[in-house]
Amino acid sequence: MAHELKVNMNEYLPLRDVVFNTLRQAILKGELEPGERLMEIQLADRLGVSRTPIREAIRKLELDGLVLMIPRKGAEVARISEKSLREVLEVRRSLEELATELACQRMNDEAIQELEEAQKAFRDAIQGGDLMAIAEADEHYHDVIYRGTANSRLVQILNNLQEQMYRYRLEYIKDTAKHPILVVEHDHILRALKDRRVNEAKAAIREHIDNQEITVSRNIKEQQ
Repeated sequence: MAHELKVNMNEYLPLRDVVFNTLRQAILKGELEPGERLMEIQLADRLGVSRTPIREAIRKLELDGLVLMIPRKGAEVARISEKSLREVLEVRRSLEELATELACQRMNDEAIQELEEAQKAFRDAIQGGDLMAIAEADEHYHDVIYRGTANSRLVQILNNLQEQMYRYRLEYIKDTAKHPILVVEHDHILRALKDRRVNEAKAAIREHIDNQEITVSRNIKEQQ
């Protein structure tokens, strides 16, 4: 069954950019699934726009690696590959270790309290069982750590990476057996940050990301 796609109109953006952002988010969130064909006419009807901005958006999505053009077949949503997963997580692992180290040194009591609240919200989302809510709560938890670095450049880079990570985050969260482990890992990171134990915090974030890579890599192999 096709997901309902909603265009979030922004008066400051050209229509082609609005359509591009809508389709990009739909792919990242799994509303347009890997391998799904992107038919210009159907997408134009679903979004209530002409085919021109759809065509332009698909070209841009191809440049971003989110869409593949197949000869004699047309455009389709790119499948998640082990190579792309490894590349993104290699970058994420290094940057999050740096962010964790800086946050350990710089987070004040108010920021630690915000992280505790983010972890509670994550626990609640896990209990609720809604995958999108879990992914968003997980993202917020990490956002609090990023802001705790007090390094706006690093925050900007990590936020850009978060968007590329969204597909892999959802793929990981689909494995409900991993939910209790995610809670424990978040607790471990939180405690280490709270106690200013830099090496322990960095090791905890590294383990957190390593476990994601192992699980999602296995899922990719099973889907092939």
